[in-house]
Amino acid sequence: MKTSIIYSIVIAFLWVNTVYSQAPSAVGLWKTIDDEDGEEKSHIEIYEVDGKLHAKVVKLLKESNDMLCDNCKGNKKGKPLVGMEIMWNMKPEKKPSKWKGGKIMDPKKGKEYKCKLTLTSDDVLEVRGYVGFSLIGRTQTWYRVKT
Repeated sequence: MKTSIIYSIVIAFLWVNTVYSQAPSAVGLWKTIDDEDGEEKSHIEIYEVDGKLHAKVVKLLKESNDMLCDNCKGNKKGKPLVGMEIMWNMKPEKKPSKWKGGKIMDPKKGKEYKCKLTLTSDDVLEVRGYVGFSLIGRTQTWYRVKT
């Protein structure tokens, strides 16, 4: 009897560990598609820092990779877009495959917005930037770059 209880506990622990260790992740390389004109714009690397997601531009697809952020504010103004952090402090929600609470910057306009991320499949990420509350904003769909 004791052996079967211990066996059941071990199986339950392994199952829970497997489920949580396989939670989908947005970490990786993504191709952005402009929600206004439908054009491919850039490759963005999403990475984790202290349990929060951040993202930086790693490649521009339609513009020169030497392009500067003329509309950015503060210490980002006039800096190269490639290598620039454009999203930061995205915290995981209780629901898997969702993050919120951070910010995203639109380098074209130089403005910062609140942000929500939803991983709709392993290879599709919905990125919503908004002001105030989520109903007032824009959503872009990003696609995972296969390497």
